[in-house]
Amino acid sequence: MIFLPDVSVWIALTSARHVHQPVAKEWLKNLADDRIAFCRLSELGFLRLLTNAHVMGNDVLTPVEAGRVYDEWRADDRVVFLPERADFSEEWRRLGGQLTGGPNVWTDGYLAAFAQNANATIVTLDRGFVPLGSDAIKLLG
Repeated sequence: MIFLPDVSVWIALTSARHVHQPVAKEWLKNLADDRIAFCRLSELGFLRLLTNAHVMGNDVLTPVEAGRVYDEWRADDRVVFLPERADFSEEWRRLGGQLTGGPNVWTDGYLAAFAQNANATIVTLDRGFVPLGSDAIKLLG
């Protein structure tokens, strides 16, 4: 099985100060032979948040340091990078037409479409995440 964690899960797995790190680490510990994946959106979001002082506080990283943390994750045998498939744009446009709400729905919609297209299951800490028909695990119930 392939799991597609959203950025909140990647940050929780990485930062010891994240309030939900125990939940995220427990989820990761219980994976068997599964893979966890970055896509371009989660990769960029992860790097962006690692270098954001409002998010990371005293643990904020430089872009070079954030790149090293990403490289450490990618060196883990369980972690893969999933590129967009050639037919993804059509899937994204179709599901994007179902979005309702404010500007923050775009990221959730993209992840839902990407997960469907890649046959992956989204993993999130966001209780309000709307999977738009994709499989999703909400670590906070």
